[in-house]
Amino acid sequence: MKNVIKRIVDIVISLCALFFGLPIFIITAIAIKLDSECPVFYFQDRVGKDENLFKFWKFRSMVVNADEILFKNKEMYNQMRSGAHKVKNDPRITKVGKFIRRTSIDELPQFWNILKGDMSFVGPRAYRPDEIKIYREEKREGYILFPEVFSVKPGLTGAWQVSGRSTLTFLQRVEMDAYYAKNWSLLDDLIIILKTPFAVIQGNGAY
Repeated sequence: MKNVIKRIVDIVISLCALFFGLPIFIITAIAIKLDSECPVFYFQDRVGKDENLFKFWKFRSMVVNADEILFKNKEMYNQMRSGAHKVKNDPRITKVGKFIRRTSIDELPQFWNILKGDMSFVGPRAYRPDEIKIYREEKREGYILFPEVFSVKPGLTGAWQVSGRSTLTFLQRVEMDAYYAKNWSLLDDLIIILKTPFAVIQGNGAY
């Protein structure tokens, strides 16, 4: 029953966000085009429930060849591999990109993922396939927690997002996600939802 209620909440929240957030979508799209002439949206494969891949939507905050730059820059690439999923002072981020990241506006298109059923409003982080491969192949501490994480849909917000985001280590994020996946309740979801606006306003770990 709680899964049905969660899905209903997801649909209602995503429809409201997409409808009432339409002016923000339009302004952001125009700003991105004026700033860099890059495509407005950025699509990336992410791992969802039961480890099924889905197309993850975001407003583009980086230059088009961001991935190519990352793999050519050993310092940035090693920082990503060390456990951080973001690079501090990332030169690939556009001017508009810095603002929409700091305010989490870049995440708004994920409400479409929620409406489609790929994601939930509250859940674990949507991990990239390469993150999973690295941590499983190298058998880093914490990788054994992944199975629990994939027992539920990833979320736009979650325990780690309201607890420091990028200031947390990879292991801390996985531990929080695994604990949520095994113990989630509608009350826990409500608490995380109420904390989310404050986390966005404070901007801790958003870069």
